[in-house]
Order: sequence, then C-alpha cells, then structure tokens
Amino acid sequence: MDRFGLRPKKSLGQNFLADPNSARRIARLAAVGDGDAVLEIGPGLGSLTAALLERGARVRAVEIDERLASALVELLGPEEGGVVDVRVADALATPLDALLADAPGGSRWICVSNLPYNVAVPVVVRLLEEAPAVDRIVVLVQREVGERLAAEPGDEQYGAVSVKVAYYAEASVLGVVPPTVFVPQPKVDSVVVGMTRRGAPPVDVPSVDDLFMLVRSGFGQRRKMLRRSLAPVLGTRTEAVLSAAGVAPTARAETLGLEQWAAVARSAAAAA
Repeated sequence: MDRFGLRPKKSLGQNFLADPNSARRIARLAAVGDGDAVLEIGPGLGSLTAALLERGARVRAVEIDERLASALVELLGPEEGGVVDVRVADALATPLDALLADAPGGSRWICVSNLPYNVAVPVVVRLLEEAPAVDRIVVLVQREVGERLAAEPGDEQYGAVSVKVAYYAEASVLGVVPPTVFVPQPKVDSVVVGMTRRGAPPVDVPSVDDLFMLVRSGFGQRRKMLRRSLAPVLGTRTEAVLSAAGVAPTARAETLGLEQWAAVARSAAAAA
C-alpha cells in the first residue's frame, strides 16, 4: 500500500487480506488444482491471487478499482502474464458472458474471492442466477452474511437469500477468519462459504420468478404470520393457497424450507 500510495476505499468496502497463510487456507478449502479456471472478484493487492497461483490455477481477476488493478499487474510481474488476466470491471454491472468468455485452462469456472462486504450478497446471487458456467463459489465474507447464505430453516440468519442459494446450490460455512488478517481490520469475524451448483433445481415450480416473489414477500415482514405477509401478493386467496400447499396460515417465513416454498408457489399458480 505504501509503495503504490494506496489507501482502502470505504465506499468500495475494501478490506485487504494481508495474511498469506489465510489466503493459502482459502485456496485449499476451494480445492483449486492445477489448470483450474478461477474467477476472482475484488483481488485487491493479490494475496489470494498469489495463493491461487501457487496451486496452479489460471486466474481471471476482476477489479473495479483501477488503482488496484494497475498495482496488481505490477506486483504479479510479467512471469505471471500467461496465467493471470486482470480486468478493470464492475462485477455487478459488466455482462458475465464477457467476464467468463474463453475460460483459461478449461470450460468450467470456480469463483474464489474475498468479496467486499457491501456487495457480497448481490455478487453471489448474480453468479448463481446468471453464470451457469461457474460450478463452485468459495467466498470470504462478513460472518453474518456468510451464515445467511448457508442458513437453513430455523437458523437465526435464515432469510430470503438463504432460500435462493438453496435453490441453486448446496452451501456450507467452511471456516472462520478473524479480523486480524485484514487491512484495515473490520469489527467482525469473517467466514469462508462454499457453494456447489446443483445439476438441476431440487424443486419444480411453474415460475422461478414467482417463487422468489413469494419468498421476498414472506421475509419482508418476517415477524408476521404468512397469512398476513403474503397478502400483498396473494390477496384474498392467501389462506386457501397456504392450506392447499400444506402450510399453516399461522406459520412464519423462517420456518419454511425450499420444498415448502415451492409447494406454496405451485398452489398459488393453480389458484390463479
């Protein structure tokens, strides 16, 4: 940072991973191997990038901050030019087809990233929804966010995004990372979350968009019973739809698993 006159930008949620052992641990947990095509979002100054290269990966590093991208190219040096492709782009706005075209070393991708806290959830959701070429996602994120991504019904952090992740992937928390390995140090722990894309969705619904519209409505007023929180979407049909799906109208959103949400979506479509 001193060499390049850089300071983390709070507006971009930058907390640089500064411990090589932690970076190697993440690369190991991601099971990255020789020749694997890895998408890294938010490489910063390259601690995780270097660990991925040690394991033989071919990395496409996507960095929104042009200052960091320029520094990263210089830090990696010309000897890594054939296995690292640094691109200045916004992972939330750039077409993913462009970022994932011409996979280095193979046709399938693994995303391994230390994601900025302020964009972690939308980046993960976008990869799951729009990037079927990404088979696995292993990300370092704020603990609360990571636990939400991998939560199951009844867990404190279980929410709408948990249901969405479960639709597309199998997810689990792989490990805890303390604040001391970052610059600047965040005020909370982080976790490594692993997601493996499903070959096919585990539930059948008439419309994926309608499924998640119901989920969002349910969790939008999570303290209310479903007969009230789903009323803005289902109107006077709400109790009948829930009963036909085998879900108690007095249940709350956080008690329903993906299969139950799918049952509600099928019941709602049948009652339309």
